[in-house]
Amino acid sequence: MHVVATAGHVDHGKSTLVRALTGMEPDRLEEERRRGLTIELGYAWTTLPSGERLAFVDVPGHERFLGTMLAGAGPAPAVMFVVAADEGWMPQSQEHLVALEALGVRHGLLVVTRSDLADPGPAIERARLRLAASGLGEAEALAVSGRTGQGLDELRGALDRLVAALPAPDPGAPVRLWIDRAFSVRGSGTVVTGTLPAGTVAAGDELALPGGPVRVRALECLKEQVTSVTGVARVALNLRGRVVPERGQALVTPGAWTDTALIDVRISPAGATGPGGRGGDDRPPLTAHDLPRRLTAHIGSAAVVCEVRPLGGEIVRLRLATPLPLHVGDVLLLRDPGRERGEVRVLAGASVLDVRPPALRRRGAARERAARLAAAGPDAAFLLGTHRLLRTGDLLAMGCAPGGRPVCGDWHADPAYWSGLGERLAEEVRRHAAEHPLEPGMPVEAARHELGLPDRRLVAALVRAPLAVADGRIVCGPSGLPAPVARAVERLGAELSARPFLAPEAGRLAELGLGPRELAAAVRAGGLLRVAEGIVLLPGADVRAAEVLARLPQPFTVSQARQALDTSRRVAVPLLEHLDRRGITERVDEIHRRCRNSKK
Repeated sequence: MHVVATAGHVDHGKSTLVRALTGMEPDRLEEERRRGLTIELGYAWTTLPSGERLAFVDVPGHERFLGTMLAGAGPAPAVMFVVAADEGWMPQSQEHLVALEALGVRHGLLVVTRSDLADPGPAIERARLRLAASGLGEAEALAVSGRTGQGLDELRGALDRLVAALPAPDPGAPVRLWIDRAFSVRGSGTVVTGTLPAGTVAAGDELALPGGPVRVRALECLKEQVTSVTGVARVALNLRGRVVPERGQALVTPGAWTDTALIDVRISPAGATGPGGRGGDDRPPLTAHDLPRRLTAHIGSAAVVCEVRPLGGEIVRLRLATPLPLHVGDVLLLRDPGRERGEVRVLAGASVLDVRPPALRRRGAARERAARLAAAGPDAAFLLGTHRLLRTGDLLAMGCAPGGRPVCGDWHADPAYWSGLGERLAEEVRRHAAEHPLEPGMPVEAARHELGLPDRRLVAALVRAPLAVADGRIVCGPSGLPAPVARAVERLGAELSARPFLAPEAGRLAELGLGPRELAAAVRAGGLLRVAEGIVLLPGADVRAAEVLARLPQPFTVSQARQALDTSRRVAVPLLEHLDRRGITERVDEIHRRCRNSKK
């Protein structure tokens, strides 16, 4: 199905035209029918000659209900702009056009009503001039009469052509349904209605509201109960949950949107469309610095007070009184409800550039931010350039699919920032080695803290040769030893090459530069094997000793082992006890041992 909103000055026949096209009464309230004035949003639908189903969102035209008009027109992809032939272009015609232009509505029809009461030609000509410079400049124009039915068949054909030209929505898109009505039905509970612009909603789905999750118990589309519906569509959802929904809130796919109260936007000052400028005067359009410091921001059915901070040029930071679920690329409308009657209150459209903007603490940070955003497009590359590191889920919730492969897990990084991190890591490891010469390497957690990274896995992903990760530390070189200790161990290895089981005494170790702290560092890094206190050999010496002992007649004595290993009793006794602890040898009696794999 398709959805089209109405727009136009109060009492220009919008509801009458919808009634004539659909045979349904769009004015729901008794007061609306009594006064002949649309106050709330109305809904009606019909089937076009092509068989396509079309729903209308009928909006009020009175200036007091502009917020309600925006709630109805905002989520709709197309508009039927109505002008009365006997009155022509009026103030609310201009304000509605300015609002539609700011919202980026580019598909619509111009319909001049009451053509039975006056020549529609002048009204069409003037309206076309007004629409010429807006996004609706190419809209088809028709003259009709809702009272006599004149031109209605041609209008139905034009509506068919309009909806056929609308872009196809993505059924797999994340759901964001702005609620325009919320009420309770006896026996069913909470029901909300809204226009679903894209995505799919099905019975049983869990969606998110401010305050918590809700589940879709049932849904209707055009008064027909269905199991699922795909945008664009008018829908009514029966919800189950502890959260009480309100008009202006949005039902969203959990985790697919960023709830934010601070956004950076690029403004497009509205109101200079066509001859006469804003509301018929010749003043130039507003700039960012002309905007009042407090405005109302509209998107979907939401209307939120916001504080405005110009950053430079067309770039503005908005602080919203209530968080909204947004993506980069969304367009908000900025309105000044305090303007005098007769003035156009729609001031600008605001295209969202960042939904998680950084703090601006330094002098000149606002100008730098504005300069960076001025050339920005709402894509993943720009977001990574600003935020440096983002998870895949963060990017999707901000409205951008990742453009490349992650650097680690689901983490994506700005390429220049990631390259710089690798250089910084090498510097931090060198600095740590200089400050802690006896530690086997820099702890990964310490490196994460120094680099300001949110995940230890990112540190490991940055490690490049000659760095390596061993036992939770980043080590330099394969040994993982500080350079002075590594050289001392190398000299010790040379001395032990001829007699590998003759451990040097403490004095010789000190001469080599291996004091207690150095020995501890070498043992932690696996550069030396500690057999007992003060007895160190090269790694693997115990395995080689077991191979020598296995060739002896079994069982053997300590003296026989000492001779076979070509070492001293000072080393042989603790080495045999070490082998006992490892289960390589075992005692037979108080004098003899044997190798376990040599039992006879």
